[in-house]
Amino acid sequence: MTKRPTKPGKSARPISRTKLRIAIGKWAFSFLRWCSWQIHINKYASNLHSDEKLAFIYAAHNTPILRELKGIDMQLQYNKMANLTLACRKMNGIILKPEKTFSFWKLVGKPSLRKGYLEGMVLVNGTVCSGTGGGLCQLSNLIYWMTNHTPLTITERWRHNYDVFPDSNRKQPFGSGATVSYNYIDLQIKNNTQDPFQLLVWVEDTQLYGEWRTINKPTLSYSVYESEHVIQPEWWGGYTRHNVLRRRVHNHRHNEDFDEYISDNHAIMMYEPLLPPGKTKTMGD
Repeated sequence: MTKRPTKPGKSARPISRTKLRIAIGKWAFSFLRWCSWQIHINKYASNLHSDEKLAFIYAAHNTPILRELKGIDMQLQYNKMANLTLACRKMNGIILKPEKTFSFWKLVGKPSLRKGYLEGMVLVNGTVCSGTGGGLCQLSNLIYWMTNHTPLTITERWRHNYDVFPDSNRKQPFGSGATVSYNYIDLQIKNNTQDPFQLLVWVEDTQLYGEWRTINKPTLSYSVYESEHVIQPEWWGGYTRHNVLRRRVHNHRHNEDFDEYISDNHAIMMYEPLLPPGKTKTMGD
């Protein structure tokens, strides 16, 4: 069983920061990330792609791209589809060799208008707005979810600090995604196995698809589940939500089962819980 790390502090009241402080912070953290990439350049998977698929699928998943969300312009959803298509091309088919690390942003690069990225939906301190390259979190969410169904090791993952939309039609547990923001809020995955893995991601019709493939038949299978889920009122008037993600692992070779910790998740809810069906509203309504 994986030892559970010390539980981080729970979500506090939303913090208001000035635009200048935010800009300086982004520049500083982005510069530090760039320096890290240069210093440790040999540890990262290259952007060389293979057109030949590895033999066995270890994990696969797909999610719908177009979602009708209350108060959200559908054009941002169509733009998200274009953004996801561009980002997928940057990493589709890459081989993650043993001891190498996958970095979402090192492969995708900075989304810009010059590269063809459009205005998509982004979340800034729990507020829905538009930004160039918006919607790429759907790709990081997909990769994170699939990786939790493989023996690959997630070395950097940032949880979503805000729970923006209710659980209507939610098929995965709360907290099962990974947020990204160029370039310092990254998703990084290390291959600590002896086999190479291949990542396939692509857009088809209105769905985002992904696969982790490898050269040998998988000997482990995984089932991710939620525990210790709670929604609680806070002294400042809002609600926070908390849970723990774990996974059950079955070793087919030895017919053994064991349980592993994945992560703690804490988020500020941007809608009112416990309302009757059909009356859910965001906290800004």
